Amino acid sequence: MSEHFADATQSLITLRDFLRFAVSRFNQEGLYFGHGSSNAYDEAAYLILHTLNLPLDTLNPFLDARLTPSERREVLEIIRRRAEERIPAAYLTHEAYLGEYRFYVDERTIVPRSFIFELLQQRLSPWIEDPDSVDSVLDMCTGSGCLAILAALSFPNARVDAADISPDALDVARINVDDYALQERIALIESDLFANLEGRKYDLIISNPPYVDADSVASLPAEYLHEPKLALGSGMDGLDATRKILRQAAQHLNDNGILIVEIGHNRDALEQAFPELPFTWLDVSAGDEFVFMLHRNDLA
Repeated sequence: MSEHFADATQSLITLRDFLRFAVSRFNQEGLYFGHGSSNAYDEAAYLILHTLNLPLDTLNPFLDARLTPSERREVLEIIRRRAEERIPAAYLTHEAYLGEYRFYVDERTIVPRSFIFELLQQRLSPWIEDPDSVDSVLDMCTGSGCLAILAALSFPNARVDAADISPDALDVARINVDDYALQERIALIESDLFANLEGRKYDLIISNPPYVDADSVASLPAEYLHEPKLALGSGMDGLDATRKILRQAAQHLNDNGILIVEIGHNRDALEQAFPELPFTWLDVSAGDEFVFMLHRNDLA
């Protein structure tokens, strides 16, 4: 343990003390916040409240509470690991949130984060007029299974296939599917994109595939190095996986089926690579350049 943390063992008493210490350490270490929190204060508050088994949305009543010796050790250790080892908070707590939905996560899969979540909250309105009519959904590159679960909740009559190339990621997805008691509606399938999905067709395909280009992979913050490389990079321009999806999606979509794919900051590169495709760019909280939609007829 570094000198900073050795000194803190004796001098920090209240939750307020630990919160101030954590924010100072996180800022001093120049941590990157991109896995749920956006700043040192929110991240510190989350880690401390989680470690003390306190409500995550209730901080003020506990600020002047004194921590027991064992609590001080536990809180200092999680602050130390976040600051010194640069481990994303979600891997330290084994949980991540999309809105109000909680998911188990560990280093076998990337930390859940997708703008497609926002679209599923709206049940893809107005692009899908009757959510109850959706019979089949594919979540390609499912990772932790979060989008497959949210799709099952948004489209209550649909069976959902959740496909991923990584058996380790599918083990994590199984934990989440079980937690939401959706075993009867979500099938987990080990598949390199469409390789093991021959003959299957869907009303809706959603995908948040790897899309980080080579230059960006080489300069990722240390926090991202804890995530599976397979789930991040996708060739020189970040579009290798998306190209394969676009080539094969039509044969896996029902008539009037739609494809929705998240591609990060690659809109310009994608439109240059596929000038013939009439991409519809969907509005999300960050703008209209991160998620596209195509109908089956557009692809055919």
